[in-house]
Amino acid sequence: MRTPVWFPQSVFARTLWLVLLVVLFSKALTLVYLLMNEDMLVDRQYSHGTALTLRAYWAADPDSRPVIAAATGLRQLRHDEVPAGEYHWPYTEVFEAQMRQELGADAQLRMRAARTPRLWVLAPSLGPDWVEVPLYPYPLKVQRIWSVLGWFLAIGLLSTASAWIFVRLLSLPLKRLVFAARQIGRGRSVRLPVSDTPSEMTELYRAFNQMAEDVEQAARERELMLAGVSHDLRTPLTRLRLSLELLRGDHELTEDMVRDIEDMDAILDQFLAFIRDGRDEPLEELDLNDLVREVAAPLNQSEERVRLCLEALPAMPLRRVSIKRLLANLMENALRHGGSGVEVCSSLSGGHAAPYVVLSVLDRGPGIDPAELDSIFNPFIRGDRARSGKGTGLGLAIVKRIAAQHGGSVELRNRAGGGVEARVRLPLGLLLPRDAA
Repeated sequence: MRTPVWFPQSVFARTLWLVLLVVLFSKALTLVYLLMNEDMLVDRQYSHGTALTLRAYWAADPDSRPVIAAATGLRQLRHDEVPAGEYHWPYTEVFEAQMRQELGADAQLRMRAARTPRLWVLAPSLGPDWVEVPLYPYPLKVQRIWSVLGWFLAIGLLSTASAWIFVRLLSLPLKRLVFAARQIGRGRSVRLPVSDTPSEMTELYRAFNQMAEDVEQAARERELMLAGVSHDLRTPLTRLRLSLELLRGDHELTEDMVRDIEDMDAILDQFLAFIRDGRDEPLEELDLNDLVREVAAPLNQSEERVRLCLEALPAMPLRRVSIKRLLANLMENALRHGGSGVEVCSSLSGGHAAPYVVLSVLDRGPGIDPAELDSIFNPFIRGDRARSGKGTGLGLAIVKRIAAQHGGSVELRNRAGGGVEARVRLPLGLLLPRDAA
């Protein structure tokens, strides 16, 4: 969602504009309501006019009162002729209070809003009898209560909706920054746009982009440095291996030295694989099961060491070399610690809303200490207390990084009866940044 061109570019201006619009909008709706219900404004004038009419009626001589009564609709009654009044909250109390202010605190009133509206008033300060006063239909209606509540509810809801829209526009740059920071943490290359952001956020976005560039530059320099070191180390290793081939005097000793050199060469390969994490590798629409079969085929040449239990899966965006490295690390790790009883299973889960692929590599080795399950994915950490073996401790770290690059995750679980399950979850649609590209 892009910010409109007419929208202010400063957070201060946006906030000020938000407050002004909400206040003006609320006032405008209030004014519309008052214009539509102007009879509420004349309640005081109505009670005052009624009191003046009663004063004129009682102040006139008895011969003139019938004339006033005929002109105003007044009717003088005895106490037993006055019906019981009706109560309409809160207008009855309000109107009675206004009339007592006009006619005295000892005045008595009864009123009826239903059917034919009437008001009966006994004002001892003016006269001894009750006087019936006709009322127009609009005052003292119960419907006003619901009208007031409805309008104020509408004003509140509409004001809240307008405030929500503007606050969402205000918070959008911060949400974009949070999203980009998470993507950087997952090893993805992200840059934030600075063209359509508030002026206060522009400098922050520039600083973030500079930080991301510095981090990527440091990673590139680290990769070049370690690649150079690996290349320089391989040269003397190759010479040593050639020299050992020429020295066949002590066959057992030379074989041990050759194995040590091969282990050193494998360690260098692991270092390079960890550094070159495959983020620059293009995505392809691939069948994960085909990659599983490709990786398992060399391991099952002489005998079936890895049993495959694969369900049909749709094609999904994958990095071929990276995923094959993930599969190879998991399978070789399972074979190293679990012997030949290794299974690789794949299935589709998550339903139609958020489908994902589950890939499990299972073995029957000694398992992993539960206290080490959370830390075993860290670089250079090996679960050797329970599963002794050789290695650099980078295999699972590489697996975790590759899974994260595909928007997925990996976890290890100890199996009932012994062994470990390495479970990888990969979404069918790769989660890539949308706002920050």
